[in-house]
Amino acid sequence: MNKAIVIEQLKNIPLPQQRVEIVERKGLGHPDNMCDAIMDQISVKLSQEYLKRFGIILHHNIDKALLAAGEVRHEFGGGHVIKPMRLIIGDRATKFYGDEVILVDEIAIQTAKDWLKQKIRYIDPEKHVNYQIELKEGSEELKDIFQKKGGLLVANDTSAAVGYAPLTYTEKTVLSLERYLNSRQFKNQFPETGEDVKVMGHRNGQSLHMIVAMPMMDSYIDSEATYFRKKNEVLETIKTFVSHELVDDSPTIDLSFNALDREGKGISGLYLSTLGTSAESADSGQVGRGNRANGLITLNRPVSSEAAAGKNPVSHVGKIYSLLSHKIANEIYTTFKDEIEEAYIWLLSKIGQPIDKPELAAAEIIMKEGKELSSISEQVNELIESSFQRINELCNDLALGRYPVA
Repeated sequence: MNKAIVIEQLKNIPLPQQRVEIVERKGLGHPDNMCDAIMDQISVKLSQEYLKRFGIILHHNIDKALLAAGEVRHEFGGGHVIKPMRLIIGDRATKFYGDEVILVDEIAIQTAKDWLKQKIRYIDPEKHVNYQIELKEGSEELKDIFQKKGGLLVANDTSAAVGYAPLTYTEKTVLSLERYLNSRQFKNQFPETGEDVKVMGHRNGQSLHMIVAMPMMDSYIDSEATYFRKKNEVLETIKTFVSHELVDDSPTIDLSFNALDREGKGISGLYLSTLGTSAESADSGQVGRGNRANGLITLNRPVSSEAAAGKNPVSHVGKIYSLLSHKIANEIYTTFKDEIEEAYIWLLSKIGQPIDKPELAAAEIIMKEGKELSSISEQVNELIESSFQRINELCNDLALGRYPVA
């Protein structure tokens, strides 16, 4: 058995059997999620540019960003942008390779504009956002890691990540609800809703309460009465969707929508938006404050210290191991779901060590009653080893943007 691989049995109570569970998801137009998604897309575009021109992915980490809120004036029938948002894009990227120049700043700005145009319907990326690029060259020692052509690179950081499986009913419901509320189907039905969706789910025993926040576009709202009429229509549709998600033994669900609203206070008592995101005036965003690599913020679960978004896909284990830990956990659970309740995978890298040779890979397994870890431990070990043997496939997929990290 590989000495870097540790397999142990946990005696914990599986999360679905615990009384309290809290799960959050920040949606497409939440400022933190916007930062994560845009920075990761910039990494994907840079990786493709480096590959096309030089055959290798050069050093970059586009994992520092601030979306500074702008200023708007909300009005019934349509508000006005007074001050645009500012997107600050930072950290490190290779701009020179031999005698060649890579137009990193231009790629970053155009990628951000393209993402905003495609994802947030009411933002004009030319008018509503200013861009500030703070991407500098990396250290010579870290840049040198990327000079190898062919084969796997070494880790450019000592870092740890953790993944788990399966998702609980609460986790799956929170995730699917946000995705539904930002789906094309829902937005076609309710164009008056913005993309800045936040879903918080908390379960107490067999009672699940879902708190949903989603702005209503002021251009569609001509009065307070119209707002509350449309709000009720949206809430009923949410209830219908959630009812279809019910399974045997699922908890009873209580829903609230835009809980800060107050009738009789006019515009000040309504959650209105002009552009579809609170970054227009109310809330700024940063990389790493949003969802983890599996799309959720799960307070009952262990979490990785790294933000996966924007990190390079071939040597930064903060990204690679964050995705890989969840993939391994899912594969273990899928393979042995008749024997196990939950699987947790911990991965630790050592800077300078090949990414397929972790300093530590630990599997913590909660077995079903009457099942023994010894019956599956050898197969779990083989599965972990196999995942690292295929790690180059994951890196290639990350470079192509096939795995969302927000």
